[in-house]
This record gives sequence, structure tokens and C-alpha cells, in this order.
Amino acid sequence: MTESLIAAVNGHAKPKVSLIKWEDEFAAVDAPVVEAVDRADNPLADWLTVPDTPVLPAWARSAASLKANTAALGRLCVWHCRYHALRVPKYALRMAWLAVKGFGRAVRGLWPTLTAHDRSAAVKALRAQVRQQPEDVDMAVRYALLHRERTMARRWRWGAAATAVAATAVGWYLAPPLLQAAIAAAVTVPLAYLGRGEDAQLLDNPTPPLRVDMSAQQLNDALRAAGLLKQGKGDDEGPRITCVMGPVRDGRGWSVIFDLPKGGGKTAADVLAKRTTIAAELGVDEIQVIASRVRAAAGGNAGRVSMWVADDDPYLLDGEPKNNTPLLKAETFSIWDPIPFGRDARGNRITVPVMWQSLFFGGLPRRGKTFTQRLMTAAGLLDPFVRHYVADGKGGADWMPMKAVAHRLVMGAEDDAVEALKAMLKELLAEMERRFVLLRGLPVSVCPEGKLTPAIVEKYNLPVIFVTIDELQEYFTAMEKDDRDQVINDLCRIARRGPAAGFVSNFASQRPDADSVPTKLREIITLRYCTQVVDQTSSDMVLGKGKAAQGADASVLSEEHRGTGVLVTGPASFVTVLADFLDGTGFTELCQRGRALRVKHGQLTGDAVGDVTAAADSAGLTIAPVLSDCLDVMRHTDRMHTVDLLDRLVNVDEDRYGDWDAERLAAELEAAGVDRTTKQVKVNGKNLAGYRRSDLEAAVPAELLLAARRVEATPSTNPATETPSGEITEGA
Repeated sequence: MTESLIAAVNGHAKPKVSLIKWEDEFAAVDAPVVEAVDRADNPLADWLTVPDTPVLPAWARSAASLKANTAALGRLCVWHCRYHALRVPKYALRMAWLAVKGFGRAVRGLWPTLTAHDRSAAVKALRAQVRQQPEDVDMAVRYALLHRERTMARRWRWGAAATAVAATAVGWYLAPPLLQAAIAAAVTVPLAYLGRGEDAQLLDNPTPPLRVDMSAQQLNDALRAAGLLKQGKGDDEGPRITCVMGPVRDGRGWSVIFDLPKGGGKTAADVLAKRTTIAAELGVDEIQVIASRVRAAAGGNAGRVSMWVADDDPYLLDGEPKNNTPLLKAETFSIWDPIPFGRDARGNRITVPVMWQSLFFGGLPRRGKTFTQRLMTAAGLLDPFVRHYVADGKGGADWMPMKAVAHRLVMGAEDDAVEALKAMLKELLAEMERRFVLLRGLPVSVCPEGKLTPAIVEKYNLPVIFVTIDELQEYFTAMEKDDRDQVINDLCRIARRGPAAGFVSNFASQRPDADSVPTKLREIITLRYCTQVVDQTSSDMVLGKGKAAQGADASVLSEEHRGTGVLVTGPASFVTVLADFLDGTGFTELCQRGRALRVKHGQLTGDAVGDVTAAADSAGLTIAPVLSDCLDVMRHTDRMHTVDLLDRLVNVDEDRYGDWDAERLAAELEAAGVDRTTKQVKVNGKNLAGYRRSDLEAAVPAELLLAARRVEATPSTNPATETPSGEITEGA
């Protein structure tokens, strides 16, 4: 042993530390080095091992968790205060009733004392004896003395009680109001306490607002009921999940991250597919359960799930301000930045990048589909270097404000509107090919990826083109098969190749089945948003095949979830979003601001140049609304029958034109200055009562038409880089 220690000191060997005195010295020298605490034969190993359990509980391990739990406690306290404050009158009546009961009990309890009941038994006994032996003088004297003592005791006790009550009454009468309340409380509270019973309860037992009391055991039971965990045998409960975090309070709900046990053959995708069953077992609605996979980039694996269970429906705004879009307060906006879109269940801001993307919106009518689609277009209004092509198959008032900005605006799905749509698509395809020719001819230093850039947009006057088509199914159902196939092919080319040339496709439809919106068009759309639909099949038609099984299911939304939908941004990325609110008034305001921006930068082109209403507003003039509306609905034709004109006016504004007839229309237009050259017009071989657009335009002040023609004739291109004909100059 001495030699080995000397060798160790000289550096020839390093002896192993041992707590066992009789360990063989050669084994101690030759065996691999192991820490003494980790040795199996160390009797102190268990005692010296540092526990694996965290020092702090889960809710106190981060500042965010502490803040969330503190806020939740504050909300709970405020809720309880409000709950009980509203019931103060009820509690006062209940206190008074308990005080009355307590007074009765006090009187019953004090009655034997006030009546000297302790001496009544002796008095009654002597009284009976005196009656039996009236000649016994001593007994009569004893009875008289005892009766007198009881009488005196009663007088003193009743007098003391009466004096106390009188003093209290006089003091209460003479005291100030605050002291009167204190005296009343000092008397009422003891009496109410005395009047309580075993089932008596002064305060109501409120149901706390945190209706979901989530725990790891409850989550295990829910997963086991959903078939995601194996059932145990006998007293063995079976495999359990491993909670990586929580459950802890997180905002207005519970948050938990857990791993599924190995050996069960279940994955995180199985948990997402069973969301409805899990929600039922947790006692909540499926809209309150927000579950997602934790990917490897965030430290997750195929069996790790992040789940947030809200206390109530996180997408309803009862008692909260509307989720107004921040675009209303913005002066300008760059379409190259992500567009503010809405918020998720936890209130986090959701933004959507649209450059190099195409968008599709679907869902049932009157669920906020068009309002949400307009958010994308509204962002482009605040960027003067965005050119808008808009088509609305419904032809209503939703997109009519775009007439002040849109380069092309097609309203309705009638024959003339369908022809205008086909012409618009041909114009877009020609512009797309022209851009590709230009981009291919640019040097790599200017166009490194063969795609549009912000510098190219301004230098070569190639604005980003926003192609917005609402109610797409209306156009397809109104077309013949050959025209329909051609339009579908054109749209597919724009959606597939257009992003590289700066085209952003923004399409919307109701239930997009194979008849209304073909699959080959839907499948090339990159970003999709779906409001409420009737079933999972319809949800998959909008969001993509198999998305409902992954948890992206818009059929779980209800009628109250207007403006709420499921946003799919990738093959495995989705989120349920309460979209920002932008009403018609706000959208009209943004259109006017967009027009002013384009006039300032010389980017007002196409149909927007001839917008009579906007020109009148700029000139400080006023034209009759009926004249402006008639010009809008006749924008694709030079003549129209009165019956058709009335129908389109009703479609634009049913409240105003719903009860109009031919005589009312004629009278209003005549009052607006319209002089009809002929009352009969021939359209498609039918000669019926109608109007010519030239007659309507003649009623517009001449200076407005002249100003529009001058602007329309002005080249919208950058003279330093491109000629009006579209040819690139040498200086460019």
C-alpha cells in the first residue's frame, strides 16, 4: 500500500478513491476511475445523490409564469369582489333574518335566568308542602322568605336587562351615523352568529371563473379515455405521460407540454386527431383546446405535444373591444412586410407574408370571409407601388370602394362582367410575360434571383400586382365549359408563375368543391384560410386534404365565431385566428387614402382614373348618388335594360334601391340631369326600355370627364426607365 501511494505521488499511478477499507489495493489501482458517490458499494451514495426534482414548483420557474399566475389571481379576486358586491342587499336580508333567529334563541336561553328558574323548584316544593300542612308555621315562613328572594332576583335581573337595552337604545339614538352603524353591527353580528344553523350560510358559494381545473392526473385520464394510453391491470393504472412543463396557469387557461410514453405506439399526430375526445373528457369545448406538436427546432420530438386549455371560448369578444386592424392607423404600409392579420387564442399577433405567395379564402356565407379577404387587399392600398386587379362575382357593395384605386374592377357575373374578367386575365398574362422578359434581361447584380425586388419595382415602374377575385364560383357557374376551362388555366398560370413576377393571387369562394373551384387550382395555392363550414370534408376542401385529421378543422367553429377561421401556412403549420376587424366604412377610408397615395406618386392607372365619384370629391363637386351607382354597374357595357339596371342597383345597395321601380329610377335620374336620347335600347337582340351610358356620362360635369381623360392619357410609367409603349430605354 505504501509503495502504491509513493508511485501515485510520483505520477506513475492514480489510485482510486475508496471508502471501503478492505478493498484490494491492486483492484483499486487497476480499476477504471469512478467517483466515490457513484460507486454501487458506497453506503452513502443514496444520501449524497442530488435529487432530480426541481427546487421551485412549475408555476414559479419563470418570470412569465409568475406574471401569468399573479394576473390570474388578480382576476379571480376582482371577480369574487364583484360577485359578492352585487349580492350585498341579499346578504343584508339574510343577516337580518339570522339576527332575528339569534334574538329568539337568546331570549329562550336567557329566560330561565331572567325568571330565576334556579330558585323556582324550591319555591314550588315548599308551596306544595304549605298547602298540605297549612298549620306548619315554620314551613310557611321558609316559603315566604324563599319566594321573596326569588322575586327580588327577578326584579334585579329584569332591571339590569332593561337598563342595558335602554342604555343601548339611547346611546344609538344620540350617536352619529357612523357610530350608529358600528353599534348596529356590534349587536347584529353576535345575534346572527347565534342564529346560524348547521345548514345556514351567509355568503353564496360562487362558481369560480376558472372552470377548468387541470392536473396531470386529469390529463392522463383524458388521454386514456381517448385510447392514447394503454389501460392498466388491477391496481396498476398503466403508462402515464411525462410532463415536461406544467400544467401551469398561462394567461386565461392552462398550459402543459408532455411526452407520450414509449412503447404505446402513439404519436403527437394521434393526440391532435383526438382533440374533440380529449376536450370532452376535460369537460370543455374543443374550441378551447389548442394543441400542437413541438418540433425538434424547439427541443421536441414526434411524441411531444404542447397543449393549452382555455378557461372559456378564446375567440369570442363579449365584453372586449373589437379587434380592429392596425392598418386603420397606419399612414403607409410596405407590401414586402408581413401583413397584420389577427390574433390567436392566447392573444398573440398573427402576421401573414404575402410576397411570393397565393391566398385562398373559403367558408360559409356571413361568417366574415369577405371581410378577412379584404384585409390582404387593404394592406396593398397603403402601398402606392401596388396595382390592384379586382373581380367580385357577387357584384355587391363589398368591393365597390375599390373603384377609386383598382386598375381593373369587374363587378358581378353577368355576361358583360364575364367578358371583362376574361379580358382582365389576358391583360394579366401579357403583363406577366412582359415582366419575365424584362427580368431575364437584367444583370445579376440588379436581379440576383430572377425575381422582383423593391429596387426593381421603383426603378423600372413594375408595381406589385394584387389579383383579388371574390366569389370565384359565381364566374365558373356562369361560363360555358370551354370558357371555364380557359379561365381556370389562366388563373392557374397566374397563381403558379405569377409570384416570381410580383403577382399576389387573392381568391375566395364558398365551399370549393370540384364543380365550383377545380382541384388543380386549389392545390397550387400556398396560404389558405377557412371560416366555419358544415363538416370536415368541406374544411379539407378549403385547407387541404387531411388537414382536419391533423387538427386544422374549421367545422368546429360555430355561428358566433364570425371573423374566426383556421389559417394554414404550410404542410404542417396552422393556427386558428380571430381576424382583425375592418368594416365597410374603414375599407372605404383606406381606398380613399390609397387613391391619394397613388396620385402623389403618379401610380393612379386604369379604371380608377375614370372614377367619377373620386374625381368629383377631388374637385369639391357633388354628383347624385344614383348617377354614380348607375355608372358603376354599367362600367362593362354601353347600354342596359331598365330591369337589369334595377337588379344590379339592388345588388349594390338593397336598402336604398330595394323598393325602386322603373318610374322612380327615371324620375331620380332626370332630377340628376340625365337626358335620355332614346328610351328603348337594344341588348342581345331585345329592344326594351333602358339607358345608354353616354346619356349618363353627359349628366356629369364636363370638367370632371376632361380631368379624367387627361389623367388617363398621361403615361403612368417612369420616363427615365420605360417608355409608354413598355420598351426599356438604354439609360435603364
